[in-house]
Amino acid sequence: MRRREILAGSWGVVATLAWSSRSKAQPSSSIRRLGVLTAFDAVDPEGLARLSVFKRRLLELGWIEGRNLSIDYRWGANDAERGRAYASELVALDPEVLLATGGTTTAQLLRVTRTLPIVFANVPDPVGSGLIETLARPGGNATGFMLFEYNLSGKWPELLKQIVPGATRVGVVRDPALPFAIGQYAIIQSVAPSLGLEVSPINMGEAAEVERAVAAFARSRGGGLIVTASAQTTVHRDPIISLAARYKLPAVYCLRFFVSAGGLISYGPNLDDQHRGAADYVDRILRGERPGDMPVQTPTRYELVVNMNTAKALALTVPPSLLARADVVIE
Repeated sequence: MRRREILAGSWGVVATLAWSSRSKAQPSSSIRRLGVLTAFDAVDPEGLARLSVFKRRLLELGWIEGRNLSIDYRWGANDAERGRAYASELVALDPEVLLATGGTTTAQLLRVTRTLPIVFANVPDPVGSGLIETLARPGGNATGFMLFEYNLSGKWPELLKQIVPGATRVGVVRDPALPFAIGQYAIIQSVAPSLGLEVSPINMGEAAEVERAVAAFARSRGGGLIVTASAQTTVHRDPIISLAARYKLPAVYCLRFFVSAGGLISYGPNLDDQHRGAADYVDRILRGERPGDMPVQTPTRYELVVNMNTAKALALTVPPSLLARADVVIE
């Protein structure tokens, strides 16, 4: 069982990797064009780490940036206006494939093109969001990797109750404007009563509004937080983690990088898997497959991550049974 977290390799690692030999035909020597639209900021280490994994896998598949592959990057930084403008810019460059990370960026690209192939990663509900027709046969010009199924959300209140048995209240940090955020919240609501938890929404908005909401929630005892998946919570993860620490609120997060940044505990899919898979799909499309015929993949691996430093700061004793199940323990 892996006990130590190892940070994703830097961009420099990608350049030093060997071009692995493969039994199948190598890519053409002509330069192919790929466009990338991500919701991260250009200096966000998590955004850089995920693209590093994606590029490393492309390299293993024989695609070398600057030799037979040209990549145009646009960083949306969770700014809707910027994201829409960048989507139009990328489509105007006429790439052969587009990579979108997140549901919002995928929707922005689909509003601009229904012909250029799009591979997406980290999209919570592509069917419910209207991005594709079905998981098995998405149709149209987009396919990719689903972040998780809604039932996963029911694990988060269970984890909160395990790590804080006396918890009676949970504040759910969410972006209410997103359909998949509503789906996550609904599952949490359905599970919470059986655990003796009262659910309260904490809606993402201006920083001051979120802080006031968290401060008001923390005035009563027996509370904890669940931070759901959205571009808003991802981009603003550091302020959210700081608020949880300031108000001594144990928090369960949807993804590992929240815990790497100081959060208490997370349960969710491995994002490196998603980006390696996205590189495989880009490779297949560049070799002639159609995205509409390629099924959307759901995660095959979920990981439980615990930050013992944060547990100590909150004066929490992590149950040995929970530690035994953890995939990663940060100490």
